[in-house]
Amino acid sequence: MSGRYDIRLFKPEEIYFSRGKGGVLQGVVDGKPYEELVIFRTFPFRYASEYISVRTTGGEELGIIRDIAELSAECAAELDKELQFRYFLPKVHRVASVKFKSDLWIWELETHLGETRLTMRNLHEHLQFPGGNRIVLTDMHGKRCEITDWHILDAHSRRQLEDVL
Repeated sequence: MSGRYDIRLFKPEEIYFSRGKGGVLQGVVDGKPYEELVIFRTFPFRYASEYISVRTTGGEELGIIRDIAELSAECAAELDKELQFRYFLPKVHRVASVKFKSDLWIWELETHLGETRLTMRNLHEHLQFPGGNRIVLTDMHGKRCEITDWHILDAHSRRQLEDVL
């Protein structure tokens, strides 16, 4: 008996993904074609390529992919590309400065896409520590950046972070 809240884990042979017109993610699930599919990370900060929810454009969850690595190379590449679009997250290479001015925390950062600035009202609402030495920064306007491991940043960056962590 299948309940309303049962979770289906896909076997790699049950799903196939490709690109449709305009670069839309499409696929075949259990032999049924879908002209457009939407994917989400069920644990976005902890598992980047595991436990991926596959949904219709109407929001109906079709199932979960346990690990993208179990899929064919073509399908895995399409899902990875789609996840990059959905979860755009610049990687911080250097923390130029962290200053508190006029009731705002102002972060000047250098990312793999160039320099950026984040502003935050407080730190506890805008810093997430998903595990290890990883930090996800979100400013008051929703802009995000990721420090994959703050311990391996340069000495200047680490000093900036030690004052606020």
